[in-house]
This record gives sequence, structure tokens and C-alpha cells, in this order.
Amino acid sequence: MALLEVKNIHTYYGKIHALKGISLEVNEGEIVTLIGGNGAGKSTTLNTICGITPAAEGTILLSGVDITHKRPHEIVAMGVGQAPEGRKIFTRLTVRENLEMGAYTRNDPAGIARDMEFVFETFPRLKEREKQLGGTLSGGEQQMLAIGRALMGRPRIMLLDEPSMGLAPLLVRDIFNIIDYLNNEQGTTILLVEQNAHMALAIASRGYVLQTGVIILSDSAAALQENEMVRKAYLGEN
Repeated sequence: MALLEVKNIHTYYGKIHALKGISLEVNEGEIVTLIGGNGAGKSTTLNTICGITPAAEGTILLSGVDITHKRPHEIVAMGVGQAPEGRKIFTRLTVRENLEMGAYTRNDPAGIARDMEFVFETFPRLKEREKQLGGTLSGGEQQMLAIGRALMGRPRIMLLDEPSMGLAPLLVRDIFNIIDYLNNEQGTTILLVEQNAHMALAIASRGYVLQTGVIILSDSAAALQENEMVRKAYLGEN
């Protein structure tokens, strides 16, 4: 049984049919990436899984449990964490307060304290800026904070939405190194949405290609890197 199963999901924004029968799965311990152009429906897929944009049809299962119509806070409590597109940190809260907000569904102070220390060990820059307001952080630091906040919920699966967006190349490398570390060293299962297909496919085990609300291709990351259509459309090769 897959950790996350998305079965024939249809999602609408008003009359706009954004997702047209999406099906995908993520097994425990994997990094699975979802690639596609702007407007393909990648963020909508993650928001539908999280209950932010509810599905009109279809089923979403977490370890076999139906979460399709759960509320977002219930889905977080069940083990789905998200670092959203654009980070969406609390700009007027400190770094520590932002991380504490990530643990709002929990009631285990000792465990929260341990996880706070883990986040600070993983992101030393956040420890240095523990009392600094989130809005004063650089883009890369805000991305670290968004991932750290998601980790504070102790997720069974993390949904990462465009973690490299707007970052300088060196910071992109740092963020992807951290994602790789969380997966390989900590065993964190990750569903990754990323426009930088080169980086995403380099660390993922499998991938799906999304186009105008429809999955048009799924394969191992290695096979997708060699696929002619993927190379031309998403890897910038002629």
C-alpha cells in the first residue's frame, strides 16, 4: 500500500476545470516529483491533497485512510505537511514563533522541543536568527523557515511547492541538498513540485508530468531525464 494515493481527482475553481482526473501515488521513503509548466495544475494538486482546494470528485488516501473531505488542520494532524509556494511564512512573527505555529496540532511539549532543536541543527541560519522577524529574512532563509515549519508538524509526508522559486543558484543547491538529506538521512517521504526539472529529477526516484490538469507521463526519474519530450519541454534541450 502506498503512503499517499490520489485517485481520479477532479478539482475546479468556479467553472474552471483545473484537475481532470489526476491519479498518482507516493510510497514511503520516496521523493516523487511533479513537473510541468505554469498553470499545469501542480500547486492545485498539492492544495487539493491538503484540503485547501477541495476535490469535487475522486479519492485521496493516506495509508489507506480516506482524507478527501477532511479539513486542512485535520490533514496536518494526520501527518501531511506542506511548505507552500511563495513560502507564506508569518512575517510579523519571529523565526521561533513561526516554527511553533508549525506544531499547533501537537500536544507533546518534550517532542516539540526536540523537533525544534532538529530544525535548528538542520538549518543553522535559522538558529542564528531565532528571535528575528520572519519578514526580515532573505528569500533563502524564508524557504528554510517554511520547510522547518512543515517539519514541526512531524509529517509522514511533506509536500514541497516550488522550493527553488526566486532563489540564487547557490541557494537552490543548498535547498536541494537539504531536501536530499531529509529524505536519505531522515527517511522523510516527499512529494516535490518544482519548475527546475533538472534539480527535481536529479534527487527524485519517480516523477509525473502534468499538463493542463492531466498527467501525460509517469516513469522513473532516470527514464524521464532521457525522455525526448521531457528533455525538450522541461530540460531546455533542443
